[in-house]
Amino acid sequence: MSLSYKIKAYLGRTPDFQKEVILQNDTGTDYIKEWNVDGVAKPTDAQLNALESEATTLENNNKVISTRTKLYGTIAEQLEYIVENGVDAFITKQQQIKDDNPKE
Repeated sequence: MSLSYKIKAYLGRTPDFQKEVILQNDTGTDYIKEWNVDGVAKPTDAQLNALESEATTLENNNKVISTRTKLYGTIAEQLEYIVENGVDAFITKQQQIKDDNPKE
């Protein structure tokens, strides 16, 4: 499981990985090089490992969102679909994409 997703689960949000949390991998394993999150203590390995399941769900849902976004098409493509097929057909298509690619 990606360390970045464990950190997202720990914080309940995506940190700025350029300023707040800097990760490094010079040993073959990702680790926290710098922790600059105001008001939140740097997590221990045990705390991060306890979030494995939640981090897996975040990562899997991120993949689903990426797939859905590709299938939805660009805004221009969506508007063209609406003009050519109507709003009801558009809603049905979007719902089918969601049904075919459910989040956890």
